[in-house]
Amino acid sequence: MLIGLTFFLYCFLFFYLLNYDKEKQTHVRFLVSNTAAGCIIGKGGLTITEFQSQSGARIQLSRNHEVFPGTSDRIMLISGAFSEVMNAMELILEKLLNEVEEGNDVEGRSKVRLIVPNSSCGAIIGKGGSTIKSFIEESQAGIKISPQDNIAGLNDRLVSLTGSFEEQMHAIFLILSKLIEDAHYPQTSNSPFTYSGASPIFM
Repeated sequence: MLIGLTFFLYCFLFFYLLNYDKEKQTHVRFLVSNTAAGCIIGKGGLTITEFQSQSGARIQLSRNHEVFPGTSDRIMLISGAFSEVMNAMELILEKLLNEVEEGNDVEGRSKVRLIVPNSSCGAIIGKGGSTIKSFIEESQAGIKISPQDNIAGLNDRLVSLTGSFEEQMHAIFLILSKLIEDAHYPQTSNSPFTYSGASPIFM
């Protein structure tokens, strides 16, 4: 049984989107293990095809050998209208959580790691850390951004989210809402999956 968002979160999203351009195009990139990738793709690509049809978003996945530096994790890219991207994220995270609950362990991590360009991290952090603090308080999720000096040769940083399904979805909503306002962020939707020559990152 799909757990869905809580009533509170649905209300929050509904009233927020009344005053928000939910059709504005955006994207989100995040890490998935090989096992989780197989779960999302499904037999013969059935699951990922269904997710794209249900959400309206485009879902792309890096090849087996295309991993984020310092990890064995592949990169998933979801693009489309804001509401479509959020719908796809909900479907994917629900699927992974259900697999864990049913005992089909997909290395059941309670952590979501978003890939965010260095140039856009300032918007998430805010002056004196005010924005990220407000996101943590509002979503109740743990939010941690990898240090820039640990990823020499990369233009991206990892934003790690911990907490319940609802807390993580709430945090993703807040972060993506902020990133969509950043003029430089849309350019990263065409970022390559490969990171040749980049130094490792460990989190």
